[in-house]
Amino acid sequence: MKINPLKKLTTFGQSIWLDYIKRDLITSDKLKQLITDDDLRGITSNPSIFEKAIAESDDYADAIAAMMKEGKDVNTVYETLTQRDVRDAADEFRQLYNRMEGKDGYVSLEVNPHLAHDTEGTIIEARRLWKALDRPNVFIKVPATLEGLPAIKQLISEGINVNVTLLFGLDRYRAVAEAYQTGLAARITQKQPPQPVASVASFFLSRIDTLIDPMLEKIITQGGDKALIAKKIHGQVAIASAKVAYEIYQKAAKETQAQRLLWASTSTKNPAYSDVKYVEALIGPNTVNTLPVETLDAYRDHGDPKARLQDDADKAHWVFQHLPELGIDINKITQQLEDEGVAKFIQSFDQLITTLEKKLKDKK
Repeated sequence: MKINPLKKLTTFGQSIWLDYIKRDLITSDKLKQLITDDDLRGITSNPSIFEKAIAESDDYADAIAAMMKEGKDVNTVYETLTQRDVRDAADEFRQLYNRMEGKDGYVSLEVNPHLAHDTEGTIIEARRLWKALDRPNVFIKVPATLEGLPAIKQLISEGINVNVTLLFGLDRYRAVAEAYQTGLAARITQKQPPQPVASVASFFLSRIDTLIDPMLEKIITQGGDKALIAKKIHGQVAIASAKVAYEIYQKAAKETQAQRLLWASTSTKNPAYSDVKYVEALIGPNTVNTLPVETLDAYRDHGDPKARLQDDADKAHWVFQHLPELGIDINKITQQLEDEGVAKFIQSFDQLITTLEKKLKDKK
């Protein structure tokens, strides 16, 4: 009998999380089945996921109707629904979390994306969510903006688990890792234990290639020496970013309690690429890959697990050495992706609030 490729990933030290949450995932026992059959070890959520879940199903209708009768405002309805899903999912993972002594079994909830550039607002919101969720195996998601960095440091120092999200660039990853380490050091100074506080740095990948590939294709069509370089780099920048980030992680992990890297945005956007492109190349020890349902299903069907993350390190560095020759400023690119990511989450959050307002109105 063929061994489930998803379950084989754990033999290489990688944990698979699901980038999806919905009420019936929990109430129908689908989540239990994923934990048992696929060795699923966590869940990530974001405003886009919740907007889709609530807008496109009736799973939340009864709860919305009940809160409408109680006169609850739309923000209270939003927080009640999302926090209930996260708490209940965390409870499903609690046995795994205990068995693995806090390494896995987490469910993530994001701070209001409107706070992405508000340090103090993010800290206040994260504290409130952490207290409201009241589970040791949850992450509060904080964006890796410049304003998010001091919030990460402060929250880690207070023992609040943080999933650093919307991370695209290597320089920013170094800053995120430093914020995490500084937060841990502050805990030690305060005579607080560095464990069980946990954190992951969520590196968004496929969006990098989605933005850069058209630039490379334009260079390729022009021909010449630059076209030859562009052909070699085409479709490789995201994976090169992950490989170099992992080298940075390894150096930090030798010295202190590590903040694991999590590969996010791992669905393949370009149909010309393999639908498991951002899984196969990034399998390595002490990493997490969070997959949308479609990618999870694809990997279960035809994944080929092997430890590849540390392969071709020289090629990864070669990619970054040659991008400037092609007129591609990777720092400018990753800043654009961060800005677009924040804007997308704000749009999804606002759309969700609008959807809830309409549902509340329809119930009257």
